[in-house]
Amino acid sequence: MFGTRLPRYRTRSGMFDDMVVAQIRRLSEAWPDLVAPLQFAVEDVPPSEPAPWESEPMLFSQGFPAEHGIPARVVLYRMPLQAHSPNRMDLQFAIRDELVVRIAELYGRRPDEIDPDFGT
Repeated sequence: MFGTRLPRYRTRSGMFDDMVVAQIRRLSEAWPDLVAPLQFAVEDVPPSEPAPWESEPMLFSQGFPAEHGIPARVVLYRMPLQAHSPNRMDLQFAIRDELVVRIAELYGRRPDEIDPDFGT
């Protein structure tokens, strides 16, 4: 038995969601005008069939530009990111980097403009 405030209570997906929220909050504080109009989502795995215009499937995340009244979206794929990251610290860096790359792509900027710590 574990209480709801104890670390073991959180599932792996719950901890992943918490890490994503923390990174979005951090980026939002630095770039409120860029992050506020975006929607963020977490999916377990990427779609099994890439869209016809995609040359290679996006394994860790994907950005979708705004269209027809739908805001721009960033989707992170939890299971590939967790499988690729050997520990919690690496997972936090992977989440940060994926969010920064997708935000930069959506706005036509370099990732290091969004986050100077990108890739370190």
